[in-house]
Amino acid sequence: MANETTIPLLPCRSLDDVAPFYQALGFEVTYRQERPNPYLTLRREDLHLHFFGMPQFDPADSYGSCLVVVDDLVDIHRAFADGMRATYGKLLVSGVPRMTRPRPRGNQEGHFGFSIVDPGGNWIRFVGRATPAETDDQGGLARTLRNAVVQADSRGNPRQAARILDGALARPEAADDPAVQVEALVYRAELALQLGEPESARELVRQARSIPLDDESRDALADTLRHAEDLTATMPPA
Repeated sequence: MANETTIPLLPCRSLDDVAPFYQALGFEVTYRQERPNPYLTLRREDLHLHFFGMPQFDPADSYGSCLVVVDDLVDIHRAFADGMRATYGKLLVSGVPRMTRPRPRGNQEGHFGFSIVDPGGNWIRFVGRATPAETDDQGGLARTLRNAVVQADSRGNPRQAARILDGALARPEAADDPAVQVEALVYRAELALQLGEPESARELVRQARSIPLDDESRDALADTLRHAEDLTATMPPA
């Protein structure tokens, strides 16, 4: 057999919750019905997602999830982020719905991935198809950062991720690359926002911005520094 197609069916409390969110990300509604059972189908190019409505459903209790393997991980994330900014005026980084950034994960052999947590509490997990290039070890902080991403972005446990990342940030090593320090601090700020700690997030972004970087590192961290600006935009006024 060949040319099979698998389409996830995911729960939500209301179709009116999920439809506008996915439309902001560039999806189109291809079918919708309210009776006898609420049902919605969405498409973005070759990506199809279907939803069924359950009025008593609590997104906090959702186990809905699916994996999307893509060739253009960075491009699709950038398109989603642009859609969020255009619709909501900011990148959604905490609460439900939200979206994480592409990062390497310790449980995926270094493959980069990011997740969308939609209004139904479903985790749509994107991962790059390409085999990641081998990189030199960048010290203990880099390893801890990859493990922290597993805890928060894969397992949904930002508090544990913050705990292990705090331990590494409190014990810097000579081998830790300044660029990795910036990545770790910005990610820790994102975790702080998820944990409802905006003042901690503000201080962590300040620390990240204070780390001296050469031009090459600053160019390589362009997306991370942009993400720091996105985090700042979500914080209440100081």
